[in-house]
Amino acid sequence: MAPMGIRLSPLGVAVFCLLGVGVIYHLYAGVISSRLATFRQRRDVDLRELLAVSVEAAVLGGKEVKTIQEEDGLKEKSKGKTKEGATELLTMGDLQSHRKMFNLLKNTFPDITVYSEEYDNTVDKITWSQDIPADILDKIEGGKLVPVNSVTVWIDPLDATQEYTEKLVKYVTTMVCVAVNGKPVIGVIHQPFTGFTAWAFVGHGSNMRSRSSYSVNPPKVIVSRSHSGKVSTFIQEAFGNTTVIPAGGAGYKVLSLLEMPSHEEKSVDQADVYIHVTFIKKWDICAGAALLSALGGQMTTLKGEDIDFSGTPVNKGGLVASVGVNHKVLVDRLPMWDPEKH
Repeated sequence: MAPMGIRLSPLGVAVFCLLGVGVIYHLYAGVISSRLATFRQRRDVDLRELLAVSVEAAVLGGKEVKTIQEEDGLKEKSKGKTKEGATELLTMGDLQSHRKMFNLLKNTFPDITVYSEEYDNTVDKITWSQDIPADILDKIEGGKLVPVNSVTVWIDPLDATQEYTEKLVKYVTTMVCVAVNGKPVIGVIHQPFTGFTAWAFVGHGSNMRSRSSYSVNPPKVIVSRSHSGKVSTFIQEAFGNTTVIPAGGAGYKVLSLLEMPSHEEKSVDQADVYIHVTFIKKWDICAGAALLSALGGQMTTLKGEDIDFSGTPVNKGGLVASVGVNHKVLVDRLPMWDPEKH
């Protein structure tokens, strides 16, 4: 006798197959959806292209800063006061530069996280020229890919606003920094009133270099002229009677530690160490941190701790920056100091 079984009509077979497909779909749809989401999150960014766009953004922002200064259209107003009681100013130069820089970066790389010192809803359809400067092409190979969700970009559309309003334009810069997993890897510092742009890509190249020698016994120390806190007392305790150079702009202070091109030497003071003893925002210091790191230098808190360039925009640990010297020995000479209490 033949074994008993279930016999299905052609229609029954079709229904059975459809039910099977449905079960399989429900089992694997979640997995497929999850993998697609992961793929989207892992879309890569070529850091050489991001460096080129960062340079272009800083230059475009700088043009706005220079034009508004020359047309006397600053229209400055107060944004409030710092922890030390200094007035923080906002000008049309800050806003116009922000609009160019922020929109260029976001239009080119829509999925990257961009933090700017300023905020504005103006949409500018500006797009990247697709041009990679010759010196970047010469020094940096393409294909430096990182996941887009690992990237944080910090921009300062106008560093040294106080000095900008006082027409002390040598201190003014526009800056872009790219951090990957909280570590600064690309830094761009542009001087709008000279047209010079410093850039660096950590581990790959820079158009800057450190000077041939630095003094640390005692060092020339560059500090903020408008957010100084009690820095003079701090420096005297650390190094004794030494030269202290007050200057505007964190970008300018980092450039003062480096060797400038011969035609730019007189536009920047020369210092051996940069120290800041109060709170400071990460868009002020990230680009400089990348430049120094690319050249073998360091920027840390006053305690020698690495600064995490992700998350909150405030660095509360103060900073000490150097290149060409033993940074740890330098930090060890600093007195105990709590920026939150000063």
